[in-house]
Amino acid sequence: MDLNKKRIIVLLSPFLIILINFIVAIVSGKLIGKWAFIPVILIEWCFFLFLVLRFGGSESINKWLKKPSGSFGWTILALFVSMIPLPLFLLHSATLSSWIIWLPWILLALINPWMEEFYWRGLLLQYASKWPDWVAVLFTSAVFALNHAVFGVNSTLNSGVAVIISTFFMGVIWGLVFKKTNSLRWVIFAHFLVDFLNLSVPSFLDLYKSAW
Repeated sequence: MDLNKKRIIVLLSPFLIILINFIVAIVSGKLIGKWAFIPVILIEWCFFLFLVLRFGGSESINKWLKKPSGSFGWTILALFVSMIPLPLFLLHSATLSSWIIWLPWILLALINPWMEEFYWRGLLLQYASKWPDWVAVLFTSAVFALNHAVFGVNSTLNSGVAVIISTFFMGVIWGLVFKKTNSLRWVIFAHFLVDFLNLSVPSFLDLYKSAW
């Protein structure tokens, strides 16, 4: 398969993933309610893994994980953004009292950043390299944010414009950091902190009230 065909497939793949995620969310939501986030995440992880291995490969992964270059200020920016959900964690950490909640929460925080960053930042930005940097970053951030809107299908806390805007903002920052440092090391760690602090599973299950 030539490079142009690969580029088309990779750059169109977010729209297929988003469509499938919405279908899975709607169908599984009717069957298991708010726990529908589990099949949604597992299925999208399979897509991410397939696409990254098929169109990126180990060579690309090693490149994305190399030591960051450029100013350390970009790393500080990535970590600063990851602290935004800290008040949420401090206010609602009591929702993690049951292993049924904290186990999927910690597993998601440990696995999801690798899967998402390899795909949304690594693979997509690699195949969008012919575009101006600002176009590539805005595109990947927009589809990244739109994909997260799927969790609003079954969760009140994850619905609304605020979720899309905040996710888009983080996508832009992480995309810029990757472009400036040529590495996903600190971006992945920053994503881990966000997934850890934002109490993803309790929010998917609407276990607390929104502050908005």
